[in-house]
Amino acid sequence: MSEHIKLFIPGPVEVRRDILEAQTQWMIGHRGKAFESLFARIQTKLRTVFYTQQRVYLSTSSGTGLWEAAARNCVSDDPDAGVLATVCGAFSERWADVFERNGKATTRLTVPEGEPITPELVEAALRARQADPTKKPFEAIAIVHNETSCGLTNPLAEIVAVVKALSPETLILVDAVSSLGGVKIEFDALGLDVLLTSSQKCLGLPPGLAFAAVSDRALAKAHTVRNRGYYFDFVEMEAFLRKNHTPATPAISLMFALDRQLDDILAEGLEQRFARHRCLAERTRAWAKQRFALFPREPYASDTVTCVKNTRGIDISALNAFLAQRNMHLSDGYGALKGKTFRIAHMADTTEADIAALLAAIDEFLGE
Repeated sequence: MSEHIKLFIPGPVEVRRDILEAQTQWMIGHRGKAFESLFARIQTKLRTVFYTQQRVYLSTSSGTGLWEAAARNCVSDDPDAGVLATVCGAFSERWADVFERNGKATTRLTVPEGEPITPELVEAALRARQADPTKKPFEAIAIVHNETSCGLTNPLAEIVAVVKALSPETLILVDAVSSLGGVKIEFDALGLDVLLTSSQKCLGLPPGLAFAAVSDRALAKAHTVRNRGYYFDFVEMEAFLRKNHTPATPAISLMFALDRQLDDILAEGLEQRFARHRCLAERTRAWAKQRFALFPREPYASDTVTCVKNTRGIDISALNAFLAQRNMHLSDGYGALKGKTFRIAHMADTTEADIAALLAAIDEFLGE
């Protein structure tokens, strides 16, 4: 492409030029001292971003790979146990499918798109489970913190409190693919067991890396589960992490970019970064309510991606063709919401000036 199109889609996000250039460093071996030093630096900074003193595994994969890791390591093949998969959109539905494809007994707790998974719904599901004498407690609950397909953030802390009170043995697995780094999620303080994300969202990096904070409890569970596979085996990852290595050859160039970007994130300050995401979201939501309507129930609207209900019935492809002339691009609705909604991402290194320019261009398209 001869011209740069600025991305306002929820991944891959816009990546700064200096982060792209950080990938061009000379290659190093993945079993040498230079790599060990790089890995150790990254590990320390990742633990800060994840708010944990425990380990953060690094995977050369998309976040989908770590969905599979959570399924294979944290849930056994016992048909009377299994996982409670909470579903509120396309990506949480897909994670539930991952559990099933790995042969795990999967119970879905499903709400319509745009509606949150509430603590009351989780409580009801856990109590129903306790009342069934033929079933064991759920081994895990899977929660998508920020459902990218409909711009909705689930009330994670409140859900966790219910699980801890009613089913303390249940592992808490959280997908924060489109929220970690843009919203504060304190892994240790919340008592989570797996918290996963990927590089191409709020962390402002190219696609290709994924990360998971994993608790001692989840690692202990993995030791008891047969057929964990190899590539996403927590036990294998732990053995290599202790030596500042990865089990398989990682994407070293992306790790150079990650090392640089983590420095920049911490230099900005995590609290300041979260506040910036919140301000961008508030501005975008205010515009959306004035011009269209929000798709998700407003108290649960995401601070990283706004899903706009297409109340005017505009042609999203035509809008993007118009925006392309101004070197911008936003996202159509996802799956069943295509054409019915559109999404504006305001995550990673997006600035107020970026959002102001985009909203002004959409207004021009609308004739406002």
